[in-house]
Amino acid sequence: MTKQDLRIVYLGTPEFAVASLKALVEGGYNVVAVVTMPDKPAGRGHQLQFSDVKKYALSVGLPVLQPEKLKDEAFLEELRSYHADLQIVVAFRMLPEVVWAMPRLGTFNLHASLLPQYRGAAPINWAVMNGDKETGATTFMLKHEIDTGNMILQEKIAIGEDENVGSVHDRLMAMGTELVTRTVDLIIECENKGIALPTTPQPEIAEMRPAPKLFKETCEIRFNEMTAEQVHNFVRGLSPYPAAWANLTIHGQAFENVKIFSVEISENRNTGISKNDIVIPCREGAVRILELQAPGKKRMDAKSFLNGLH
Repeated sequence: MTKQDLRIVYLGTPEFAVASLKALVEGGYNVVAVVTMPDKPAGRGHQLQFSDVKKYALSVGLPVLQPEKLKDEAFLEELRSYHADLQIVVAFRMLPEVVWAMPRLGTFNLHASLLPQYRGAAPINWAVMNGDKETGATTFMLKHEIDTGNMILQEKIAIGEDENVGSVHDRLMAMGTELVTRTVDLIIECENKGIALPTTPQPEIAEMRPAPKLFKETCEIRFNEMTAEQVHNFVRGLSPYPAAWANLTIHGQAFENVKIFSVEISENRNTGISKNDIVIPCREGAVRILELQAPGKKRMDAKSFLNGLH
């Protein structure tokens, strides 16, 4: 079997999933169809917006399936018609067994964490928010429980002390692309040799860190409950998207839902608002806000924000 013989159905939605799909297509692998989320209305005009994966798939002429329900019989029948040998999932949604068990070689997933840590929807954010020094990506075979299948390949990267989640996301996207193609090559090699794919059960770890989906309330900075270091990591883990936020009072003026993109731990014990600085006390220590965005305003540095108020 060659990579041109292996029939692949690819399942993914956001930008993170595009890089691996593009690598497969440009690498000559036989991607026969793509499954992504249904179009969603967005913006003031509520125009239907395509997912990043759909945009790329259409640009290279790949068939696109967009089921509302993954157990819908019409979708399952269409999916079967592609006779996939293998399915690859990158940043999609939880699949029912009738979908992930369909190909003869099964379905593998790329997850942006060092499994078993950070199972869930937002692994990159939570690793940075928790102040981890390293993270990585893992390919694994799907089974019933989410993100628990046997691991195939895993790679690590370091997280910089002041690095934000946007930068980590981009580096993991590049690493994940290479892991996906390496995993497919390994599957083909094992198939040609007539041997089982070598996988490793995920280890049991006493202190598991989950990575649940982020909501607006998840992203609120609670200065009086967090240390300066925790606020620093929290902001990094949500910058640039979806962005940490807080309600601030500056020169007697209340600002609600202010997005905060960058802070530094302040060595200055004098907290408060000066001509150029916004220094906020925390449960322990204080942070200086470096970049922020008030509702209806542009993202700017703290000095420019304060000058605008004057």
